[in-house]
Amino acid sequence: MSDPAPDSSTRAGRRRASGSGRRQRTRRSRIVRIVLATFVVLLLAAGGTAYWLYSSLNGNLQGVDLDKAIGDDRPQKLPTSGQNILILGSDSRAGANAGLKTGNVAGARSDTALVMHIPEGRTRAVAISIPRDTLVTRPACGKSDGSEVASAKRVMFNSIYSQVGPSCVVKTVEQMSGVRMDHYMEIDFAGFKGLVDAIGGVTVTVDQDIKDTSSGLDLTAGTHRLDGTQSLQFVRTRHGVGDGSDLGRIGLQQQFMIDLLSEIKKQDLLGSPTKTYKIADELTSALTTDSELASLTKLADFGRSLNGVDPATMETIMLPVAYDKTDPNRVVAAEPQASTLWKAIRADSEIPESAKKSPATGGTKN
Repeated sequence: MSDPAPDSSTRAGRRRASGSGRRQRTRRSRIVRIVLATFVVLLLAAGGTAYWLYSSLNGNLQGVDLDKAIGDDRPQKLPTSGQNILILGSDSRAGANAGLKTGNVAGARSDTALVMHIPEGRTRAVAISIPRDTLVTRPACGKSDGSEVASAKRVMFNSIYSQVGPSCVVKTVEQMSGVRMDHYMEIDFAGFKGLVDAIGGVTVTVDQDIKDTSSGLDLTAGTHRLDGTQSLQFVRTRHGVGDGSDLGRIGLQQQFMIDLLSEIKKQDLLGSPTKTYKIADELTSALTTDSELASLTKLADFGRSLNGVDPATMETIMLPVAYDKTDPNRVVAAEPQASTLWKAIRADSEIPESAKKSPATGGTKN
């Protein structure tokens, strides 16, 4: 004898339960960085509305008023609900960063740069890495002290941060891409290390030995559990992979981003207020955003707007570049690939496969 068919109220209850389970699983999975900083956006979303309980964390945040610093000389906003976020990993050697064996270079540079594009509908994301050694035209920019810096050609991308400041990095990216950056986020070395330690480390697998005396990374082929210091070495390693250029390092950064997402996804952050607070404290202490996001309430609101984004579907792309003909240690945007890529982002449309091909691969598989 067959079981009686469930009534409509039973089916509705099951749908609600199933929907609730899916929402909980999705919520735990929505954490992203830039490498180095892409995980920042969705990590904030993972905490969701719980962050308002920690009002004391508000004082940790620092903000940059992009509209005031850049003015009206900016591309138009997307005509859709899509969002573009510039995420930087800062390599300042000062303060807490001084003990992290990151070198003795004065000032700070944008060691890692990602443009994260979240298309209309906000159910997926793409992260575009800009190689730090890319030669670009730096536009005329105003400094924080009120002075002006003239435009300059063939400037190495990662030097703009130390020369002029973060708002000029945003302006440079906007002018080279024609894409309006809706938001800006920056996390420094010490903050990255503290964040990884707060979640208990990240597991990575490498298919060959990596030994880089510059970063300090020394890994044999296989699977390893990395703490914060080792993770920082991993994402900064360049001499132990490929041809020793920044292009090889980008591959490791993208790999680490996925491994970090997988680690966060396995952890019940929402079920551990203590751990959530520790992570939030580490993150907000090291995080700088644009002024529109420089409060926990605004960050939580922004995080909720990304509820549908699944990190498992996030695509990572390196800006197509070619070796510079004058200086082979530098790269320049490859055409027409780069223009096609940025055009797709501006139109909030699918990126053609041809726009993802980079002539310069750094000695790694493209």
